[in-house]
Amino acid sequence: MLDVAFGSVPTPLGDFLAAVTADGVVATAFDDTERTRRRLLDRLRAREAGDADRTAAVRDELAGYFAGRLRRFTLPVDWRLMSTLQRRVLGALHATVPYGKVTTYGDLAVSSEAGVPARAIGSIMGSNPIPVIVPCHRVVAGNGLGGFSGGDGVDSKRWLLTLEGYLQPTLDWEL
Repeated sequence: MLDVAFGSVPTPLGDFLAAVTADGVVATAFDDTERTRRRLLDRLRAREAGDADRTAAVRDELAGYFAGRLRRFTLPVDWRLMSTLQRRVLGALHATVPYGKVTTYGDLAVSSEAGVPARAIGSIMGSNPIPVIVPCHRVVAGNGLGGFSGGDGVDSKRWLLTLEGYLQPTLDWEL
């Protein structure tokens, strides 16, 4: 049976959870609740391993990212929760869109060579099991921010893009 260790870090968007297998980060979530952990374990057909050593690196990198100090994640990613199509699109995003930059749904459809329209790219972004590390927040519409299914929706996307310097902070923005 697959062992999954959980680690979370406090962030301005709430406690951010990471699920880690022996192969890498398999999932992240904008909340650290028993329900979220149970849902991930069920989806992975796994059991929880209380291995703090396994989550130390991901907790350190996530804390650095949310504090504005880390610009590039070096953690291995475990892609097992993604279909071949999701891997192609999200893998292209992960490899080609750096911190502080964005791409459009249409441009990602072309660059990932997935053979799907921009509308389908939006659905793939919404199903991303590893948000932030696989940066679906960096995919925007041609005429605005587009949607976001993580955290508090578009407000969380706006916060992440402000953290990365893509958007200018508003008067009430805090790190």
